[in-house]
Amino acid sequence: MHVAGQPLARRFPLSGVLRINRPSDIWFKPATSVAVAATLVLVPLLIAGRSELAMYVMAGAFCALYGHHLPYAARVRASAWVVLGMTAGMAVALVCAALVDDVVALIAIASMLAGLQKAVCDATRIGPPGHVLFVFVTSGTLFTAQEPREVPFHVALTFGAGIVGALVALAPALVRRDGPERRATARALDAAAGYLDATGDARRRRAHHAAAAAVQGAWQTLLATGTRTPARRTLAHLVLRAEATLAGEPGAAGSARLRDDARRVRGRGPLPGVPLPPGSGDELLGLGAEREGRRGHGRDRLVRLLLRPGSPLLPIAVRCAVGCALAGYTGLALGVGHPYWAVVSACAIYQANVTLTWHRVLQRLVGNLCGVAVFAAVVPLARTSVVVLAVLCIVFSFGNEMLISRNYWLGSVSVTPMALLITQFTDVRPAGELITDRVLDTLTGVVTGMIVAILITNRRTGGRLEQALAAAETATATAERVLAASASSAAELATARRGLTASVVELRDAADTAAGEWWQRALPEERLLRAERDAHRTLAATIRRQGLARPASLGAERRA
Repeated sequence: MHVAGQPLARRFPLSGVLRINRPSDIWFKPATSVAVAATLVLVPLLIAGRSELAMYVMAGAFCALYGHHLPYAARVRASAWVVLGMTAGMAVALVCAALVDDVVALIAIASMLAGLQKAVCDATRIGPPGHVLFVFVTSGTLFTAQEPREVPFHVALTFGAGIVGALVALAPALVRRDGPERRATARALDAAAGYLDATGDARRRRAHHAAAAAVQGAWQTLLATGTRTPARRTLAHLVLRAEATLAGEPGAAGSARLRDDARRVRGRGPLPGVPLPPGSGDELLGLGAEREGRRGHGRDRLVRLLLRPGSPLLPIAVRCAVGCALAGYTGLALGVGHPYWAVVSACAIYQANVTLTWHRVLQRLVGNLCGVAVFAAVVPLARTSVVVLAVLCIVFSFGNEMLISRNYWLGSVSVTPMALLITQFTDVRPAGELITDRVLDTLTGVVTGMIVAILITNRRTGGRLEQALAAAETATATAERVLAASASSAAELATARRGLTASVVELRDAADTAAGEWWQRALPEERLLRAERDAHRTLAATIRRQGLARPASLGAERRA
């Protein structure tokens, strides 16, 4: 039932959309990786005088952008799937480009591929840059002239360059094997310190959710790690310290101590000393049991998210496919020479809900227009030499990753000229024509994409929220039963606690997504607040039961 005074359709916000934020703590890793990978695959082509093949190897080099948030054991698997996915998308696009001459049919194929790639990337949570790069590569390739006999060679180039990109992304493992685990733990400690320093109810709620998500991310990283080592055991104890802080335990570490620990964890020196809480051995055994239980679960989860009735991902995939098709056909009707740019622009704006999609519309519009201006400034230089062109592509690929974590529009300022410059390897057209096409395609893509986002609402966000509420209530009840049982082991408590933490994070994410979708029924605010409050209280009780933050333990550490 609709609540009086709470409109079903909300105004689109404008404040903060273009705000420049702090950069990601690992922005330099994907930036350096893609620049190195692009250099490694472009230099042989330049030496051989085959620069017209650059688009195929650049597609593979982009694989170096994925998986930098994952520990290296998990990154190997993720990188393998990214390379296979990029190669498969390129193969489909090349075959269609060679066999299909009708532009209308090609736009339809590009749109269906975009919807599929969006759904798979969302389901697997591969992380940034997500589906956009896959769509950029396949859509552009669909509209490139191909001979059937050339297809196997071009696919092989993408696959080989993809392997190079994956190896570059994995190369830091040779220097510091536990780097991702350290960074995930440091984020949890910093987020917990931010929660302690937050003032005001609204800010504290946001800070608590951010910290809970960081703690959950740290546990996910540790769960993805196979071998138990003393360093990872210490990292697990540091995550427990951050978790105890969120529970408001007396004697928990203060914000200054948490930030100091985070700084030391990020560094290359020894990890800070941490007291071993009672039951810490069982805690690690519980981590191992949970890790074993998760093996083989990824494919089952992917199938459930994509194919089960009521999947929240399917409406987003349909929205993406329809929006891309409408954008492409509109661009074609306007006589634009690159309709696939409109497809990519529409695809890039789709986020979890309409409000976030509106944010991305503004960001992409501003970023692309500024990026076109940058292209106009550098294109005379780029056309002086194919070597200069390659260097500019590498520089802009680095700049994109350097800027995009500050705000998406800043990244677009760099990625737009890079995308335009890549076309110069095979098809040199007047700069004015390229600029006009890009501006028109951007406007067409974001406007038609936004219209489709409003018309095709994701009514399943409400169902996702109901499921998240039920899951949080079940996790709370399970943890309470474990607490009530006198024979419960520390491993059982640890598993119940982590399950409860994960359910709280999912609940808040589901609520935020549903709140940003248009034409939805009012949120069950009272039930939501009650479920979160009960979960937080039960979470604190499990931490007290395990004794994860006792003052005596902290005193023992100081004596040590």
